[in-house]
Formats: sequence, structure tokens, C-alpha cells
Amino acid sequence: MLDRRQILAALGTSALVALAPTALFAAASIKPDDASALLVIDVQNCFLPGGSLAVKEGEQVVPVINKMAKAFANVVMTQDWHTPGHISFASVHSGKKPFETVDLPYGKQVLWPDHCVQGTDGASLSKDLAIPHAELIIRKGFHKDVDSYSAFLEADGKTSTGLAGYLKARKIKRVFVAGLATDFCVAWTALDARKAGFEVYVVEDACRGIDTQGSLAKAWADMAKAGVKRIQSADIAVGA
Repeated sequence: MLDRRQILAALGTSALVALAPTALFAAASIKPDDASALLVIDVQNCFLPGGSLAVKEGEQVVPVINKMAKAFANVVMTQDWHTPGHISFASVHSGKKPFETVDLPYGKQVLWPDHCVQGTDGASLSKDLAIPHAELIIRKGFHKDVDSYSAFLEADGKTSTGLAGYLKARKIKRVFVAGLATDFCVAWTALDARKAGFEVYVVEDACRGIDTQGSLAKAWADMAKAGVKRIQSADIAVGA
């Protein structure tokens, strides 16, 4: 699936002018309804400037998410919540460095600097997030021997966080995903949301990626193939 910019580039200038009255300017903003939920993924101190696994420009997502969240009656937030000595930490694997990989029983695991350890300041949500109406915080990655990028399933692909059941009980049909990092926790969340039967949007300017070994391009390609829609925060009608 091509995103909007790729489509317009392919159409060319003359086609763009012809389409302007309809496909562009007449396209209504997305209005989140009671069947919509915003998923704010891992906007935690460890992933922000000064953190042990800081995502470049990660702090820039916070004001975008704060503004966008006003449009949603339903907001869920997530936190990485690792045990000390978690299996995803490079420090646990002799001779390994962060961003190298190892094969674990559930598949290939990228090794990370120690991050988001339970109860530490690094695991705390950013103090600049202003979403008082958020209804639920999902903590993930708290099993010592398996990582958990997705807000829906742990990395073994079968251990549920319970989020899908919660959203379905609330009659949520479409989810909008934002946060950190695009190519890991955001993408895995989006892909698992599709597998769970939700209509899924990833808000590109409300995310930032790590991009190790081509992971960002691969994540966007995988999401497009799965039917995830790639949008901008300006596509969402926030209102006054």
C-alpha cells in the first residue's frame, strides 16, 4: 500500500490539479467516534533525551500526542515494564553489545541497553504527557524470559496482554497508534491490532523510530502489507 505522498508523486502535477477539488480538499478529516481508541505507546523517560535508550527526536511526539488525544474519548497508554536482568538486555548476554541479536526460544531478539526497569524513573511516563482522560495503562515486558514490543501480544506471539479483549468489550473497532518507537513497539502493536480484527491507523508525525539495520523501512513495509493506514495528526479532526 502506497502512502498519500507516494500516490500524489506518481500521479504528477496535471493529475494533482484535476484531483484537487475532490480527492484532496474535499477529503474530510477523520473524526474519532466512540468506536475509536488512541493507543499511546511507551512515551517513557528511557526513550526520551537523556534516557538509556533514547529515540532520536522522541520528545517531539509529546505535544503532537497531547493535542491529538483531545479528539479521543478512549485513550490507552502503554509502558515497557522490565524486570532487572531482563532477557532483552545486552548486559545479560556475555560478550554481546546493544543492538546485536541473539536467537531465543521465541525467535530472534534484538538486544537493548538496560531500560524501563520496573519502578525506576526511566520507566515512568513522560511528565509532559497531558492526557488526564486516559482510561487504561497496559504494562508489558514484565516476564523476565520474553520480550514484549506489542501492546497486544508478547514476543512469543501467543501470550496476550488482554488489550484486545478490553477494546472489544468496549466495542472499539478502530485504533490509532502513536508513540515510540515506530519500528518496534508501534509497528508490532499495529500489526497485532490488525490480526485482532481492528481497523488500524499509525500517526506518522506522532511517532519516531530507532532504525537499526533497516528496521524502519521494513516496519513501514510490513504495516502497509497488513493494511495499516499511514496518516498524519493533521488528518484527525481535533476541534476547538
